[in-house]
Amino acid sequence: MTIEEMRQKKLQKGYSYAQISSLSKVPLGTVQKIFSGETAHPRYATLQALEQALTEQDNNIILKDNTIFSYGNPQEKKQGEYTTEDYFITSDEIRVELIDGVMYDMKTPTFDHQKIVGEIYRQIANYLIENNRNCEVGIFPVDVQLDCDNKTMVQPDIFILCNNEKLLKGKVFGAPDFVLEVISFATKRKDYFRKLEKYENAGVREYWIFDPYKKELIVFFFECDIYAQSYDLKQPVPIYIFEKKLQIYFDQIVKWCQSFEKK
Repeated sequence: MTIEEMRQKKLQKGYSYAQISSLSKVPLGTVQKIFSGETAHPRYATLQALEQALTEQDNNIILKDNTIFSYGNPQEKKQGEYTTEDYFITSDEIRVELIDGVMYDMKTPTFDHQKIVGEIYRQIANYLIENNRNCEVGIFPVDVQLDCDNKTMVQPDIFILCNNEKLLKGKVFGAPDFVLEVISFATKRKDYFRKLEKYENAGVREYWIFDPYKKELIVFFFECDIYAQSYDLKQPVPIYIFEKKLQIYFDQIVKWCQSFEKK
């Protein structure tokens, strides 16, 4: 197998360099140099080890039903047993989220999806800067270790963090104050049910779910007795954690949503 064929096999299987290194026992730095072309003439034994790792079916990781799992190897972990160590290896080249030990595949967001996320982020960021609020706004992809354990790591589309002590080494440890998810068909069930429960139990104060297909926003403000409210987006929507002083305008976003109706 040529190096170019190995590159193609790597893409087909979705392996990261770290996974190939682990399977082949070839040092990670050597793997990276070979696949990048920096090492022009690798040792034959090294190439054999890489080829065997890339053609070994028992260790193949595949995607199905919006989850990631392994097959054919009784030594592999089952869903519910994965940890943040597995997350960091897998998410090197395959975007995933880890919730209570279960790996979920995260499809690459579309341009339309990111336009919506970017516009909401812009409005929030402008408010924080103009009003000198001591909070940070983050945008996907940022790792949020929601429960500060080794079983959950999520990447919300947008989050607001008002306790800067939770921001460590570019990652968030603990629950943000505010989270927004823009759903897709692939993430709908997870965002509406799995993450709703997870965010509330972790201590997120406010959770927004925006559905661009229905042009609908559902706001969960967990600090209020009646904490679920639906908005039709004809009027600006207030963010409760800022005492409703920040309102998000959806006029332009609703226009962008027309593209989702065609999908």
